[in-house]
Amino acid sequence: MMNPIFLDLGIVQIYWYSVLIFIALLIGGTLALHEAKKFSLPEDFMINLFFYLIPVALIGARLYFVLFHWDYYGENLVDIVKVWEGGLAIHGALLAGLLWIIYYTHKHQVKTIRILDILVVSLLLGQAIGRWGNFLNGEAYGPETTLAFLESLHLPQFIIDGMHIGGTYYQPTFLYESIWCFIGFILILLVRHREYCKNGDMVAFYLVWYGIGRFCIEGLRTDSLMLGSFKIAQIVSIIMIVIGVYIFFKHLRQSKLENSYREGETFNETI
Repeated sequence: MMNPIFLDLGIVQIYWYSVLIFIALLIGGTLALHEAKKFSLPEDFMINLFFYLIPVALIGARLYFVLFHWDYYGENLVDIVKVWEGGLAIHGALLAGLLWIIYYTHKHQVKTIRILDILVVSLLLGQAIGRWGNFLNGEAYGPETTLAFLESLHLPQFIIDGMHIGGTYYQPTFLYESIWCFIGFILILLVRHREYCKNGDMVAFYLVWYGIGRFCIEGLRTDSLMLGSFKIAQIVSIIMIVIGVYIFFKHLRQSKLENSYREGETFNETI
């Protein structure tokens, strides 16, 4: 198992998990700001959006995780704030973040779907980076496996060593999801640069792509949040896929020039 501590200052310890989340937010935010400029979207608008979106999403991710582990946290309330030790659920972040974005965009009379299209591109890259925090924390791994299986994947030795936890080798599901999200990031850039790209295409792609990947990978995970005998992430993934497919089919019924991603108000007139 890898060392989860990035820097030990004695009374203060900085965890790799926190560092990688910060890096993911920094890179993702920079990409979103760059895309927003193409629509004359004021930088102040985006910075204010991020200023509240980041803590709201983190709180949502933590509360979602805590809710499904209440048997433990109900008896250890102080541990709820120890987010640096892991325990953030992406679906909680997505839900809380979505609610904030809807509120913020409606307040400023900006199309919510446009902002979501901009953000989901960065989100996929951020998730690809963030999963490495799970690796360094020794979490989000799959079923028991063998050294021979891991070597057959031609993995770097440090990953193989990191998957040796408590004397047992495990499948690196964190890596599967990281690669899936990174491939999705490349593909969603291609979607965004299509000639007839529509508002909502990036959101639809994200929902379907991440939904399919997470559903399959979650089937291997050994630390899933459960609702009875069902894995919560798989249930949410199915919902995401259905919504994404619905958006795609809705767009197919529209003309090529209708609802264009590249056209419409430039935002600065509506803020």
